[in-house]
Amino acid sequence: MTASDRADLPGARRVVVKVGSSSVSGDRAAAIPPLVAALAGAHGRGTEVVLVSSGAIATGMPYLQLTSRPSDLATQQAAAAVGQNVLIYRYQAALREFGIVAGQVLLTAGDLENRMHRSNARRAMERLLGLRILPIVNENDTVATHEIRFGDNDRLAALVARLVRADALVLLSDIECLYTCPPEQPGARPIDQVAFGEDLGAFEFGSVVVNSVGTGGAATKVSAARLAAASGIGALVTSAELVAPALAGEHVGTWFAPNPAPVESTLTGALHLASSPHGPHD
Repeated sequence: MTASDRADLPGARRVVVKVGSSSVSGDRAAAIPPLVAALAGAHGRGTEVVLVSSGAIATGMPYLQLTSRPSDLATQQAAAAVGQNVLIYRYQAALREFGIVAGQVLLTAGDLENRMHRSNARRAMERLLGLRILPIVNENDTVATHEIRFGDNDRLAALVARLVRADALVLLSDIECLYTCPPEQPGARPIDQVAFGEDLGAFEFGSVVVNSVGTGGAATKVSAARLAAASGIGALVTSAELVAPALAGEHVGTWFAPNPAPVESTLTGALHLASSPHGPHD
């Protein structure tokens, strides 16, 4: 059932959930078990859940004795190779309590641009979901180059939601909802809902943030949510701490209403739509 409102999330057939590096790496690795418990709750209700998780590079950094995110591609790749293994282990350890098995899926932008690779990825994920496996998706940082990277996993999550024809997308952040301007600024007001095609040009979402563990920010989440909504997939932006009430359909976060008459677009078109937090202009 396509989620036309956040209250529809408990009955959704298939949901993609995205979590960022700052929510699951470093001192925040302890947040993985409660996140997994929320996903397991949805899984237990019959919802097919796909998790898009950042954090491979950030998780691998301590093992390479790095105190900040590396700037060169080769070291990023090395950190991702180490960190992805540890990250999946942590997820599987938390999932074991619920009798759920994780399946690792690593993608590059090139995989989704190539028709055969895209078809193979969709088939593999459909089979995993059919077997009641929980796919955990991340960008394949060990082979991706600067030219073919998604750039942030919010966009990857939106494209994965399109790929598997999800009913809803949940983008987890470190704030409860989106605001009309950075929340630390005077006059910032929470945004409860964004109608499909609504002009957001008057709002200030800031630029992409690059911190010591990852990339992202409000702007990338708005772009990803609008990309999903354009494809008929409702999207919710909220904090990782609120994932359980979010998946239970409680009134939290910022909801992006889906296009009531979505038109299938090409990946190139989808990437263009994702390029601006204020678009598409429908």
